[in-house]
Amino acid sequence: MLQPKIIDVHPLPDYKLLLLFETGEKKIFDVSPYLRGAWYEKLKVASVFQTVHVSGSTVAWADGQDIAPHELYDNSTPV
Repeated sequence: MLQPKIIDVHPLPDYKLLLLFETGEKKIFDVSPYLRGAWYEKLKVASVFQTVHVSGSTVAWADGQDIAPHELYDNSTPV
């Protein structure tokens, strides 16, 4: 099943993202479990984490990190 498209993202404290989907759903996604290893560890720097933006069907950061769309939808909490 295809997940709804993300149309907006806002960084929140504690490495969380507020996601807005095309369906009108708002969800919170916790990025902290991903902050291991050299690639994602860069996101621990607040100025880097703040660069999150919608990129195609997912979100991405200025250094190129991204998270699979199905993980963002399936592993987030409705608000």
